Amino acid sequence: MTASNKAASVVFKGVSKVYGKTVRAVNDVSFTVEPGSLVTLLGPSGCGKTTTLRLVAGLEMATSGKIFIDGEDVSTAPATDRDVSMVFQSYALFPHMTVVENVAYGLTVSGTAKALAHEQAEQALAQIDLKGYGTRLPSELSGGQQQRVAVARALVLEPKVLLFDEPLSNLDAKLRRRVREDIRDLQQDLNLTTIYVTHDQEEALAVSDKIIVMRNAEIAQEGDPEALYERPYDKFVADFIGDANLVKGEIIKVDGDEAVVKIAGLERRMPSLGLKPGEADVAIRPISIHFGPQAAGPEAIAAKISKATYLGSHLEYRITTELGDLFVIDHDVKALVPENTEGSISLRDHGVALVRP
Repeated sequence: MTASNKAASVVFKGVSKVYGKTVRAVNDVSFTVEPGSLVTLLGPSGCGKTTTLRLVAGLEMATSGKIFIDGEDVSTAPATDRDVSMVFQSYALFPHMTVVENVAYGLTVSGTAKALAHEQAEQALAQIDLKGYGTRLPSELSGGQQQRVAVARALVLEPKVLLFDEPLSNLDAKLRRRVREDIRDLQQDLNLTTIYVTHDQEEALAVSDKIIVMRNAEIAQEGDPEALYERPYDKFVADFIGDANLVKGEIIKVDGDEAVVKIAGLERRMPSLGLKPGEADVAIRPISIHFGPQAAGPEAIAAKISKATYLGSHLEYRITTELGDLFVIDHDVKALVPENTEGSISLRDHGVALVRP
């Protein structure tokens, strides 16, 4: 397969999709997907992410704006002329066809000789570790194997852009981890430009070079996974990308792009986001709070554990403080602190950020 030589960019410039006269499914969206990268569209149901994916595929036509694939304006081009392949949430395998026939289907309907199409399909199956499965029916495969067959069917067409629409939603949690790793490894090995839609934050953090968070048909924020997790722009992004404790703080002063923020008895310097002195919202990640069973000092906040839960890989606490009830995660599973223990909390150097309302 030569997909690695065909990596293409995808560019949206002011794209909108309007149904009827009033329903804006996508509103003035602009972004760039670099060649060979995996970009995830993340957001709650109804935010516009799947419509955006369908606009790339040509399954929907933009009401306004421009869409470019590999520098070519495809805004009005039909799906058959866009050189993209899409992996659907439902897999959409033909139950009466064998695995190799399913994978070869796109080639055969486009005129490729049956023998050559099956040969290329077998090569695609080998790439996804399903060599020897070609004669089976989809019903004889596990959910994860069926998903990989759907990926092979898309890959065999050697697309410039590969699209995934909620590809793991039908799999159990353990299998989802494995299949998402398979997808990411394959995407990187083949240097495939990939756009991936999900509502699962952990999935997005695990597979993406860049995440585009969507809200109400628009882009709320975009960036690499670490930037979005550590420096969310507003309360919506902070709460949607992983868990966040949203508390009130006070901006004491602003010094250039940084602000000195007081959170109860603690002071921290952090990006100011252009905010002015006064009351402000602060997002604190659960792993950024440390509880100590000792009296609160000048650099700590009095706290009491109201709930403690052992979850095998980590501990979860609900802690009562003057900031409100805080959710805390601790990976030291051998040091469970009993409920009703009094002490104090302090904040780590990461995972604490000002956010806009």
